[in-house]
Amino acid sequence: MALLVWNSFAFSYPKQQNQTSNPSLPRTASSLSSILKQNPPKSNDPLLRLSKRTLNLSILALFFNGLLTNSSKSEEIELLQRYTDSKEGFTLLVPSSFNKVEKAGATVLFEEVGKGSNNVGVVVSPVRLASLSEFGSPEFVVDKLIQAEKRKESTKDAEVIGVAERSGHGGLQVYEFEYKVDSTRGGMKRIFSAAFVASKKLYLLNISHSDKPESPLDTQTRTMLEQVLHSFDAATQT
Repeated sequence: MALLVWNSFAFSYPKQQNQTSNPSLPRTASSLSSILKQNPPKSNDPLLRLSKRTLNLSILALFFNGLLTNSSKSEEIELLQRYTDSKEGFTLLVPSSFNKVEKAGATVLFEEVGKGSNNVGVVVSPVRLASLSEFGSPEFVVDKLIQAEKRKESTKDAEVIGVAERSGHGGLQVYEFEYKVDSTRGGMKRIFSAAFVASKKLYLLNISHSDKPESPLDTQTRTMLEQVLHSFDAATQT
C-alpha cells in the first residue's frame, strides 16, 4: 500500500519546503569566564583542592562509562548483520535472528523466527523522480502514508510518532518515518520506514514489529530496529 501511494502521488503534488531555524548560542560560558577572571581562586584554597579531586573523579567516571558504552555498542552490533543487494543497489543491517523468506512484491524480506509479523522488508520500484524532494517534504510523505494505512479495512487507527531526514551515501536524501498502527490483523504494531530515490528507482524500507499494550516494544529491541532504519542506504558501487 505504501508503495502504491508513492507511485500515485509522485507527479501530482508540488515540492514542499522545510524551514529550519538556527538557535542562538547561550551566553552562560562567557559569563562564567568573566566571573573567573574577576575572582581567580587561590592555589591553597581547600575548595580548589576539593574541586580538583572532584574533577579527577569525574574524568575517571567518564572514562569507565565510555568503556561500558563501547561494550554495549559492540553487543548491539553482534545482533545485526550486513545485507547488500549489489544488483538492486542497496544495503542495510538486519537482525541476525531473522530469516530471509520469499514473498511476492518484496525485493527482499526478513522475518523473525516464529513471529512472521515482526519483519524487515525492502521494495525497489522504478519511478520518474530524480530525488525525494520532487515528491515532497518528509511531513508531506508521511501524511500520505498514514492516509493510505487508514484506508485499509483492517486498520482501526494510525498515528505518526516521528519524521526525520538524513544524508545517505554521497549526500543521498533519505526520509525516515515512525508510526504506529492498530489493526484487526495482528493488533498494535510499530512501523519504522525509510525511503530514498537513486538512479530513477524508489527504495522503500519497511520495519514492522508488535507493540501491544500487554507486551510493548522494549528498549533494546527498539534500539536495534532504529539501527536497521538508519543503516538503509544506497550500496557503494565497486
